[in-house]
Amino acid sequence: MKSTGKETKPSQSELERWNSRFAGEAYHFGTEPNTFLAGQAKRLRPGMSALCVADGEGRNSVWLARQGLRVRAFDFSPVGVEKARRLARDTGVALDARVADINSWDWDEARYDLVVAIFFQFATPEERAKIFAGMTRSLASGGLLLLQGYTLRQLEYKTGGPADPARLYTEALLRESFAALEILHLAEHDETVSEGDAHVGMSALIDLVARKPQ
Repeated sequence: MKSTGKETKPSQSELERWNSRFAGEAYHFGTEPNTFLAGQAKRLRPGMSALCVADGEGRNSVWLARQGLRVRAFDFSPVGVEKARRLARDTGVALDARVADINSWDWDEARYDLVVAIFFQFATPEERAKIFAGMTRSLASGGLLLLQGYTLRQLEYKTGGPADPARLYTEALLRESFAALEILHLAEHDETVSEGDAHVGMSALIDLVARKPQ
């Protein structure tokens, strides 16, 4: 994968932190798909090509593969990616899981019918702008973007996500960032989340479904 532009590599301590989280037999965020993603099943068709961004241990990418999609996923943690591959093998599905830093991912390498970005809010605002632009470019004509993240109210709940408000999402931010896409659904809501040991409790969420014009 080629890199484009000026990029920030993750620190060794950050990599070690996530490798430690993903170590062991248990899955840090569980093995079931994100509720928002699973709720979009009606939009999916077997044979669609999909990219799962910063997918960790593979719960979302493996679920998509179970729906008959052709799935590529990546994460910067080799421990997480190996567990994603194991989950795919144990589930009996094919998964193209790669170790890669999101800031050097080649968004122009392929075009996808679906891009999935669930709870990746570790990027700085500057990095995030490049990532969002890259995700938009990587969509095929008519392709769908499914994104879920935390809003500023999550600072009150403290049940997951970053403590830095600059890394949280607002409706205005997502509308501006994905202005080139047709927004099919955009909503903030509070909901009890139960995803492994990492996301547990009432959470302030925002969901986005957007489509690249034909």
